[in-house]
Amino acid sequence: MHRSLVRPFMGARGFSSTSEKIVASVLFERLPVVIPKLDPVVYAFQEFSFRWRQQYRRKYPDEFLDMSKSRGKGDYQIDYVPAPRITEADKTNDRKSLQRALDRRLYLLLYGDSNAAPSRKPVWHFPEKVYDSEETLRKCAESALASVLGDLSHTYFVGNAPMGHMVIQQMENVPEPFKRFFFKSQVIDTNKFNIRKCEDFVWVTKDELLEYFPEEAEFFKKMIIS
Repeated sequence: MHRSLVRPFMGARGFSSTSEKIVASVLFERLPVVIPKLDPVVYAFQEFSFRWRQQYRRKYPDEFLDMSKSRGKGDYQIDYVPAPRITEADKTNDRKSLQRALDRRLYLLLYGDSNAAPSRKPVWHFPEKVYDSEETLRKCAESALASVLGDLSHTYFVGNAPMGHMVIQQMENVPEPFKRFFFKSQVIDTNKFNIRKCEDFVWVTKDELLEYFPEEAEFFKKMIIS
């Protein structure tokens, strides 16, 4: 299998200039929900920087500080309780839930028929569709994701161009060569989808995703920057 970065393939009016089969795949991601924890080294540096600046801070009169302490006091008080960073889905390793790995990006993988599946056996893959008569390849990618989610009301496609592609050569289990182009789309304003048209699905981090595609791990490491 040969892998490469994005190369031009579109001819006039956005249509393919070759008869080779083209597949549009969607890297559908949920962005982090909480701020990741700081690395201990970064935290130590920030603490040092704060204490260093405190040596040269401006000193205010005691009367001014007493006034500032009285501000905002009223008949009510709000007790702030931060939401837990570790959820029940984390504890049970429920990869069907979007309520896990809140400080990481999650990616949708499907289990079922794929255009690259040997002998049409079900495999893990991204939402995808063979490019047919769509106006653009992005429209094809949108159609691929809509067929899985039902609609795109809680999605956002990042740009019109693919983020990367790989060339699948003809082999014993692949009767004809094809090119797979990846488009990025993101989850917007929801934490649950009704995933359909597949035997199974998971929401995984980048590290977990690489476990599902060991042969393409190096390609996805370069394509997915997170």
